[in-house]
Amino acid sequence: MRRPSIAVAVCSALLATGCTAVTATPQRVVPTAAVPDSAGLSTPVADPIYPRRGNAGIDVLRYRLDLTWDTRTFSGTATLTVRATRALDSLVLDLSSTYALDAVTLDGAPVTGALADDKLTVPHPLAADGRATLVVRYRGTPTSTPMPSHRTDAVGLGLNIGTDGSLWTMQEPYGAFTWYPANDIPSDKALYDIAVTVPAGWAGIASGTPGPVQGSTYRYTTSDPVASYLTTLAVGRYQKTTGTGPGGLPLTYWTRAGDAERLPFLQRSPALITWLEQRLGPYPFPTAGVVLVESPSGMETQQMVTLGGRVQPAKLEGVLLHEYAHHWFGDTVTPATWKDVWLNEGWATYLQRVWEAERDHTDLAGWERAARAADGGLRTAAGPPGDPKPGSFAEGNVYTCAALMLHEIRKLVGDAEFWALARDWPGQHRGSTQDRASFTAFVNQHTGRDLTALIDRWLDSPTTP
Repeated sequence: MRRPSIAVAVCSALLATGCTAVTATPQRVVPTAAVPDSAGLSTPVADPIYPRRGNAGIDVLRYRLDLTWDTRTFSGTATLTVRATRALDSLVLDLSSTYALDAVTLDGAPVTGALADDKLTVPHPLAADGRATLVVRYRGTPTSTPMPSHRTDAVGLGLNIGTDGSLWTMQEPYGAFTWYPANDIPSDKALYDIAVTVPAGWAGIASGTPGPVQGSTYRYTTSDPVASYLTTLAVGRYQKTTGTGPGGLPLTYWTRAGDAERLPFLQRSPALITWLEQRLGPYPFPTAGVVLVESPSGMETQQMVTLGGRVQPAKLEGVLLHEYAHHWFGDTVTPATWKDVWLNEGWATYLQRVWEAERDHTDLAGWERAARAADGGLRTAAGPPGDPKPGSFAEGNVYTCAALMLHEIRKLVGDAEFWALARDWPGQHRGSTQDRASFTAFVNQHTGRDLTALIDRWLDSPTTP
């Protein structure tokens, strides 16, 4: 997610990049073969920050979503391949109670589904490790849900209806349940096949690799598992522009009337991704792109960044670099719970600062002074980055404080080791969910030093270490 506006006037900068030599990016091949459901296997865990969301007893392997929007009613048929992680008496998923259920089937047989308090309950037993196919047909008017944050750019989470009848989503830490039945926790990553039918002359955009357009139906498929908060949907009068990134990476930009001044910034994506690849290794997905929406924020939705059209043009390039950085830190390697969102935001913030420093031909000293001056207040307001307050999601503590920790690690181990670590963490954990313990163990093993105490101090201290 886009870094929040905080009172840290950061003089962006760089001590020294310490990057390894640039190597050529291999030519990319967009997957065409079907990916087996087993690629969506996860080990879901209950979220300690937002325990009402999700169900650790269910592992969704694949979502097949057939969605329709006619500017008045949103309707969907969701086909979920689910696995029980333990013996279950019923299947419970997140789904907005604003919808009406038309039909529910389990393995082809009609079953009763109850929808209340944003939970869909299907009273049917499933043995541990048992699998089933759940089909849910539903319709209604989308309603977003409040964001648990004091951010000035906080908007309704989930599916939003634009002023012109368009649709768009922002849903971190949750909100996918406002447009499809979901196990809405970050630890349950799954495969997606999305079809969206839209009014004539409109376009439907979703996360994933685009498929053929049939009439007014747009299709998208993922070959890599996706956390529910990283899915996106946008429907509106969009103009499509295509491009090519490093190694032949297919890029798509979706803009609306009035976005002409922003398109050139989006078209700088190849250079931004190239910069990131030089430090982090190959971009981890087969396609990339950006869709502009009515939000004032930005979101690293997988393979298709959701970017607020209200972001100031002068900030667009830096915000876009931040969201692309998340494709390594957040998308391919995802935090198991929201207690470790610093794993995403600390890295993306630090990479953005290093990029800004190179752009501005400065060093990181000014940023470090300003960030340290703000650090204590951020911890007081929102909690330490490793223990954020539930009502202060994605505030400056998990961005600035965590980025400072990474800077401390860099100064301690040196540039060569730091950038090798930055490359190998996502490279060796692709498609997984991780937590503080696994990150700390990786850092210690990779550097040959025990940095546990340093990491714990930065993540847990109520004051600046």
